[in-house]
Amino acid sequence: MAESHAKALTLGLSPCPNDTCIFHALLHGLVEFPFKIKPHMADVEELNSLARKASIDVTKISLGVVPYIMNDYALLDSGAALGWGVGPLLVARESLPPAVWREARIAVPGVMTTANLLLDLHGGFQGARRQMLFNEVMPSVLRGEADMGLIIHEGRFTYQQQGLVKILDMGEWWEGVFHMPLPLGAIVARRSLPRQTALAAQDAIARSLTYARAHPGASQEFIRAHAQEMDEHVRQDHIRTFVTDFSLRLGLAGRSAIEEIVTRASRLRGLNMPEQGLFL
Repeated sequence: MAESHAKALTLGLSPCPNDTCIFHALLHGLVEFPFKIKPHMADVEELNSLARKASIDVTKISLGVVPYIMNDYALLDSGAALGWGVGPLLVARESLPPAVWREARIAVPGVMTTANLLLDLHGGFQGARRQMLFNEVMPSVLRGEADMGLIIHEGRFTYQQQGLVKILDMGEWWEGVFHMPLPLGAIVARRSLPRQTALAAQDAIARSLTYARAHPGASQEFIRAHAQEMDEHVRQDHIRTFVTDFSLRLGLAGRSAIEEIVTRASRLRGLNMPEQGLFL
């Protein structure tokens, strides 16, 4: 039975430019939404952990955590990070031949991230993995604490400046094998919410992104205040890469890509797909 929602709706988002771009108008009352919002801004791995506890109403999550939360949450049609050429990158201090990949020590930005899931699906990386915040991955590799680092977010635009080299583009691998765009993150709503509440959130997120596209300057201060990377060009490259038409509406191609990665992840983890389906 769906619960009523007179209290504020908790909303989880990351401080990354794609999320702050998408959610700026909604959080600042620039688009209509019939509920009060209580935002919780955190690293995506923390948001993944909160979702596993079903303790947040509407939240950004990694696709890597969906197999563990799909009975408690339904995926929304708006707000996703999904597209072509958006994959995480494996980097190292120097070029490493495939012969050493299997046992390489890898720094990863959280075990529930889609990036870490892609390593599992690839199957060629069986070495020890060290979990850390995404902005600690490159420093860890540079210090020699890991042989490779799996970088996400702004890292794909700055790793060369840090003196690192690309070993493998996980997005290129996914696209080459599955011939579909790569889903990285999505927005989910608790299934216990009234359906109209979840639909209102889905619609408001889409309208918030539409506002951001129509008024690109309005969100810049908000984006800058929360970004890890202070270079304006990097922030704009980040938004252009990760905020796509799929972020506005998944459509058939987006939904199919999410079904594909979640089905494969669920099989890998020994979990069953939900009878009620993945989507709202």
